[in-house]
Amino acid sequence: MSSKRVGVGVIGAGVISRYYLENMTRFPDLDVIAIADLDQERARARAREFGLRPVLVHELLARDDIEIVLNLTVPAAHSDVSSRILVSGKHVWSEKPMATSRRDARLLLDKAGRRGLRVACAPDTFLGGALQTAQRAVMAGRIGEPRSALAIVQSPGPEGSHPDPAFYFDHGGGPLLDMGPYHVTALVQALGAVRRVSALSSTARAVRRVRVGECAGAEFDVRVPTQHMALLEFASGAQATLVTSFDSGIRRDLLELHGTEASLVVPDPNRFEGTGTLVPFHAPAEDVPAVGSTWGRGVGVLDLARSIRGDLPERASGALAYHVLDVLLATEEAARAGTPLTIASTVTPPAPLEESWDPTAATL
Repeated sequence: MSSKRVGVGVIGAGVISRYYLENMTRFPDLDVIAIADLDQERARARAREFGLRPVLVHELLARDDIEIVLNLTVPAAHSDVSSRILVSGKHVWSEKPMATSRRDARLLLDKAGRRGLRVACAPDTFLGGALQTAQRAVMAGRIGEPRSALAIVQSPGPEGSHPDPAFYFDHGGGPLLDMGPYHVTALVQALGAVRRVSALSSTARAVRRVRVGECAGAEFDVRVPTQHMALLEFASGAQATLVTSFDSGIRRDLLELHGTEASLVVPDPNRFEGTGTLVPFHAPAEDVPAVGSTWGRGVGVLDLARSIRGDLPERASGALAYHVLDVLLATEEAARAGTPLTIASTVTPPAPLEESWDPTAATL
């Protein structure tokens, strides 16, 4: 194993980059070096904030001291930017979704395989203590045999909090591809691979309005459904109901797992921390506090870095991201076709982290 810290670069200096950088710049095993963005002033501002080098994209990709590049661009650009990263000889961490089509995602994974590189992908929330604790509880048989689940993510939409929200309502976005990866990843982690999906979709409003920031009041077209209601059937025989919506005045981030002996209320899959609740069928409910790291975004990048150094498989792998994308795209397609669709891909859920796994430890 090399004793050298892993050099990291970032492409995309938008809102989410701050959340990654606040954490990654505190992880001793990572050396966050540079950031690039098509908006060079935005890159300079983020670089000043975190003590990084602001560079152009081609300059970042040419640096020998960078091994992993974060792709934090908008969804429509993910596959192209990740392809450029791989061509430059660097590993990829991509924000979700990995691509907006199966073909583009498959091409990325194949290109990485040929070059001996890795493509890992958000979300990494399932590596947080809350969802790791839920996975351990299911594996330990605390709910009995898992049989069903309920996953709901509802809100009025991001236009009330994001200054430039139009991409959330364009191809590659919508509540299904924006928020669905958190819940579907958590479901796959707990219940295994999905084998079939049925779905309905709808769009409440064809035009939306920006409500915050410099562009407040500007209108934009909605190009994707803003609500999906799906039934997921798992290879294990378990079933789950999934609802993703930007059409609700009521906000919900709900995940429940139901087994033959008990139910487990899981904390918000878009968070790293939280206390679950185990509800046995014939006994009092009990709290299930999170055990493990509750650091936020960026722990997947750290796991990738440590896995590269240790020649081990990363947990937020391209294979997992591809299966989740396959399920989400099949949900879109099943809703349009009005018929159930079989999922061609499969994946084995990654093993839980050690409870003592510590992002702040210097291990390299």
